[in-house]
Amino acid sequence: MKKNKINVALQVLPQAEGRNSYELVDFAIEEIIASGLPYKVCPFETVIEGEFNEIMALIKKVHEKLEKNGTEKLMTYIKIQTVFQADVTIADKMEKYG
Repeated sequence: MKKNKINVALQVLPQAEGRNSYELVDFAIEEIIASGLPYKVCPFETVIEGEFNEIMALIKKVHEKLEKNGTEKLMTYIKIQTVFQADVTIADKMEKYG
């Protein structure tokens, strides 16, 4: 299997009694930033660029960080874009929008 770059749109909806969900989402974004992978934070999800296995490992780390920081319930939505013969990049999709 080639190690092409893919794009993953990751949306986490953490819940915890007495906690603001946005505060918990910030922990997920911290983990994404720490990964060093290219990303773009959007209003409903964060798009991450990288190889399939490294992004799946990152999603596991995001789950672990959220649990460690008080998340009691978590819904995770993942969208994956793959082109098997080439890289998929955030820049290619966003370049016309500046």
